[in-house]
Amino acid sequence: MVRPVEPEPYEREPELITHHAHNGTEDPYGYDPYDDRYDDRHESTALGAEGEDAYDDEPSEDGEDGKKKVLTPKQRKKRRWRIIRRVLYAMFGLFVVVPAIAFVITYFLVDVPSQESVASLQSQPITLMYSDGSPMGKIAPASGGSRYLLQPGDVPEVVKKAVYAAEDSSFETNSGFDVGGILRAVYNNVTGGQGGGSTISQQYIKKATANEAPTLTRKWTELAKSFKMNNQMSKEEIITAYLNTIYFGRGANGIEAAAQAYFKKPAKELGASEAALLAGLIQGPSKSENEAYATRRWTFVMDQMVANKWLDPGARATATFPKPIPKAQAKADDAGTLSLHIRNRVIDELEARGYDQDRLHQGGYKITTTIDPKAQKMAEESVAEGMKGQTDENILNALVAVDPKTGGVVAYWGGPDWTKNAQGQDVQAMDWANVPHNPGSAFKAFDLTAFLKMGKGLGETFDGSNNRKFDVGGGNYRTIRNAGESSNCGTQCTVAEAMKVSANTVFYDMVINKTKVDPVAKAAKEAGVKTEDEGGKSVLYPDLNIALGGGRTVTTAEDMAAGFATFASEGVRQKQHFVAKLTNSQDEVEFDETTPKGTSAFSDDADKSKQIAGNITDALEEVIPYSKLKCPSKHECAGKTGTQQYDPRDSDPASYRDRNAQTWMVGYTPSISTAVWVGGDGNKPLHDKSGKPIYGRTIAGPIWEDFMSRYMTGKPSEKFDSVKPIGKDARSVPTTTVQKPPQTSTPPETPSTTATPTTPTEPTEPTDTGKPTKPTKPTWTRPGPGTSDPLFPNGEDP
Repeated sequence: MVRPVEPEPYEREPELITHHAHNGTEDPYGYDPYDDRYDDRHESTALGAEGEDAYDDEPSEDGEDGKKKVLTPKQRKKRRWRIIRRVLYAMFGLFVVVPAIAFVITYFLVDVPSQESVASLQSQPITLMYSDGSPMGKIAPASGGSRYLLQPGDVPEVVKKAVYAAEDSSFETNSGFDVGGILRAVYNNVTGGQGGGSTISQQYIKKATANEAPTLTRKWTELAKSFKMNNQMSKEEIITAYLNTIYFGRGANGIEAAAQAYFKKPAKELGASEAALLAGLIQGPSKSENEAYATRRWTFVMDQMVANKWLDPGARATATFPKPIPKAQAKADDAGTLSLHIRNRVIDELEARGYDQDRLHQGGYKITTTIDPKAQKMAEESVAEGMKGQTDENILNALVAVDPKTGGVVAYWGGPDWTKNAQGQDVQAMDWANVPHNPGSAFKAFDLTAFLKMGKGLGETFDGSNNRKFDVGGGNYRTIRNAGESSNCGTQCTVAEAMKVSANTVFYDMVINKTKVDPVAKAAKEAGVKTEDEGGKSVLYPDLNIALGGGRTVTTAEDMAAGFATFASEGVRQKQHFVAKLTNSQDEVEFDETTPKGTSAFSDDADKSKQIAGNITDALEEVIPYSKLKCPSKHECAGKTGTQQYDPRDSDPASYRDRNAQTWMVGYTPSISTAVWVGGDGNKPLHDKSGKPIYGRTIAGPIWEDFMSRYMTGKPSEKFDSVKPIGKDARSVPTTTVQKPPQTSTPPETPSTTATPTTPTEPTEPTDTGKPTKPTKPTWTRPGPGTSDPLFPNGEDP
């Protein structure tokens, strides 16, 4: 074999011994696996400024021993930059070239929906059904005079500017999407902030397609359609289409319908302040009746109009928040035979969950409610029967029944749907079941809840004497009186006895000296009373009036039924609701609330919560017979009456001093909790058909009794579970028999002198001897029929 001729070695200038040829790192064949001739040919001549060879920086190959040669710093740097360049090329192609091509393709594939097609899409009826699946009624879409499509040029300039300020200040200059807004939206999403990056054009597309899914696909096509829309239509046409389409709440699609629904005027007559309010509601149409939210949004829009020089600062300084007409005066489009009050409660609940009326119409949704058709009929019949013969035109009423096992509202009566206004026009009537009122003594159940949570029991004793004076702080004293024939339950009155006879002095003493105010409010919320900050309407005002359910503490009939339902369900709170299931037009289930999802109400320990609820039931069971009411046949029940006294005026007759303004009966069996309210619109002196003051047991009580009897007829017999007493057992404490007081009641007084309040005596707690399987109810020794409806002493704060 002939040995191949090796090429002449590459001529190099002599170099130091530290160079490659002398330190063993130079490839004897001159081959460099890292050689990149293309990159080397484009290197700057500056690299050889010091006489270095052009290939002097190339990495070396492995040596004869198989070990990888060490790269010089220049070699590592060059290799690193080469990798970076290639990555940048790939990223540019991936994030710029490919999306650009895809965007162009998408642009030619999509169409921009017209406002006429959107109006058609928003015209599907909403179907409501009873809990058994039988038809309840339909909500027709806005029609006739409620649907207006303004033409370009018809929208007032002030309305457009207000909407720009609220939604898209760069509308007149952007191309359908705002890159800065998108980046801000991304940042907000990453950092947990709020605020989107959608322009007015994008919002129109989203509304027009009825697609609000938080997906990249939806956002991508939305951007393409927005860009195409801005190429095909003028800005004037776009803003007009947007304002004809967007939802403003109160069932109003479009600015013209909104102007009528909120201000009873056409859009062309809206001023800057009114336009700012409507523009501010675009982001939260379901919060249109939340005055705090509406005011905050109005303020923001007005300030943005000034910042963009669309409103004179002087006009802003003198502007006031516009007062919309009451929602009840905005006549419904078409309720058919469907109860308007139930319809509104259903829609309100769905709006709170993100399904506003506009979205429901677009999807043609079907709503299965929790309303039992038989129970609803019974409720209406019981109210009609109880109100028969009443002559006081100021007496109003409401009834709400809640299933303790699910929290579903099974019957709801808030009064008639329609009434006449001052001009003789038909307008929506007030839903009295959703209007908060003073709960009076019915609220004492929550006083007791807070007391039991402290470990105190029904056997604890207080001074139940009448006309007791209490130190309310600041050197002020207040006299609290009992009322009716229960004006005195003795100086050693047990909590159980005080609940039965509804002794005001005991519960005021309990709250001011034992539980304090805040735990009482907390107990009510734990039971299910929904306050304004939770989306409800009840107010648990933090002053001592809460002890007797007076002052500025007010609750709705729905909240009282839900609160007592938690006692009925043994301390498990279910969220009150009207919607059992929601499905779209394709019968796809959006959500299902038919499966109970209760939580332990009064303690993290379910057994402890059950024990508290059971002790409350033990106390409230005795109220029923004392109030001369009856439980449904073969069923155990418990409950509490309540009365709020009328606050007389100086010009009133003397007889008005004993009149009452609000009365209640709230009670339950293990399977149903019902609240009945009979009262007036505010502070009005009410009387029954005999001209006498009304009490919780006189009208509200019989209505409650009649409904409970109807509802429970034919159902299996029910009894409450037995629980162990908390703290001191009332059965081990001898009750005090007191002399029946005179029939005349003592009027409330405002003492001008200070007095030392009586200190309740608390005997030593006896040894627990165990609880029988079902406790034998104590035989209360208090004689006489009496009333469990004491009057709240006065309306003012302590």
